[in-house]
Amino acid sequence: MAARRRPAASTTIERRPAEGRRPELEIRASARRTKTATAWWEGQVLVVAVPARVKGTAREELIDWLIERSRRRRPATFSSDPELLERAVSLIATYDLGVEVESVRFVSNQNRRWGSCSPETRVIRLSDRLRVAPTWVLDAVLVHELAHLAVADHSAAFHALANRHPRQRDAGIYLDGLQAGLEGRARSEEGSQPEQDPVEAGPEAPRPRRRPSTPEGQERFDL
Repeated sequence: MAARRRPAASTTIERRPAEGRRPELEIRASARRTKTATAWWEGQVLVVAVPARVKGTAREELIDWLIERSRRRRPATFSSDPELLERAVSLIATYDLGVEVESVRFVSNQNRRWGSCSPETRVIRLSDRLRVAPTWVLDAVLVHELAHLAVADHSAAFHALANRHPRQRDAGIYLDGLQAGLEGRARSEEGSQPEQDPVEAGPEAPRPRRRPSTPEGQERFDL
């Protein structure tokens, strides 16, 4: 894990909790920074460094722009466990599944399955590959795992519950295609280095330019 960068003494720090689609933020306003604004991830926190002279509406617009740019690189941050849990609870009511769920979260270590659950603890884990799937597909997978909280095997009783979501079959077809696409992409990228250089751009700039000197994972905006 990379060492956390310490802000300079001339920097003021504002911390904002995650809210809606916004991640947890640490906003660093520096008097020494005059020409650029940047953003980078430190764990689940998006650090935004802006010139102290940029204030009010202009600062908020700049922060919003950097969040949007950073979200494209790390969309995982915006599907929080509380949102998934709320979704699962809603699906239980919609399809009258008669189960209780304690926790739902994305995990990065499930590459052979789309979801798993622990009936004893009522915990559901979803593959983070599902982050790119449409909402109805995610719902179908959730209903599948919720049904397993009631019936551990794939018996007729299980399918009677899982198939209360009307598009289980469609979701299976979609996921087969997604799996094939992900595997094909992985094969095509073998032996090649992914492009990781962040871009330098601003709302007024029509074409982003690559800036190799910008540290990996940062978004940069020149003022």
